[in-house]
Amino acid sequence: MKPGYTALRESAAVLALPGRGIIIATGEDRARLLHAMSTNHVKQLECGQGCYAFFLNDKGRILADANIFALETQILLDTEPETRDSLRQHLDKFIIADDVTLEDISETYRCLTIEGPKAADVMTAQGIPIPLDKYGLIPWEFGLVANVSASGQAGWRLFVPAEDYETLFLRLIQAGITPATPVDLLAVRLENGIPRYGSDITADYIPHETQRVAEAIHFSKGCYLGQEIVERVRSRGNVNRLLTKLHIDADEAPEPQTKIMAGEKEVGVITSAVLSPALKCVIALGYVRAELLRGGTELTTAAGHPVRIAES
Repeated sequence: MKPGYTALRESAAVLALPGRGIIIATGEDRARLLHAMSTNHVKQLECGQGCYAFFLNDKGRILADANIFALETQILLDTEPETRDSLRQHLDKFIIADDVTLEDISETYRCLTIEGPKAADVMTAQGIPIPLDKYGLIPWEFGLVANVSASGQAGWRLFVPAEDYETLFLRLIQAGITPATPVDLLAVRLENGIPRYGSDITADYIPHETQRVAEAIHFSKGCYLGQEIVERVRSRGNVNRLLTKLHIDADEAPEPQTKIMAGEKEVGVITSAVLSPALKCVIALGYVRAELLRGGTELTTAAGHPVRIAES
């Protein structure tokens, strides 16, 4: 097994998260605007607190996701590279008479993350403060530390000035923290069933289909863009397809958008897949017809490889 993959699963690893969008909202109306544009309760966040949320269009489709953190005079949005520009532009369209300014600081700040079962231990040894509450955020000498994980393991995200990034990354490696690669991260996040916007979540889907409703949506927060669709789906109580973790009996991972079949009928699509060294099979995320998640139906890829619904 690769050292970075093993460290991420069993101890601690440091990973670069290049290209992430870091947007700062300032102004008296910043919380009101973001509250009205996202699915979670931004207004109730106090300094040092955060949440995860979707940003929807008027048809309830997911335009972006973000980690949202409240600072004393600012709100920080941490979003995927694919939505760095589009999310800022989307929000900017709705600033009319509001006292809100959006600033993209993605070029002046960088993200890295320390994740794994022993991540807290190695961070303490390096003098890095640890916010214990999920989505908690605290300052430190190099920038900010947030309780957010990309892999589904215990993890903390570091937002650091670009000029300090390489020095800090090298310092952590020299301290004995194993670096992990994007492939290592892909394998562990899929083993943990963690979706990523741009791969597993896109504007083709609505929140309920992603199975991240409990974390991303606050159902009593008041009005927001796309809420009517979210409430309509909730009242009906079901959706046709659901994002789920899959095991595939194959020697190689199928490409994204590979069809999932039940006999001659297309019943789903794979969004991400990778060969898991630990599980000795291909693991994946994909959207499958909801009624098939109970089992009893033989599923395959379009190439005929057996597909099994993995245990949560």
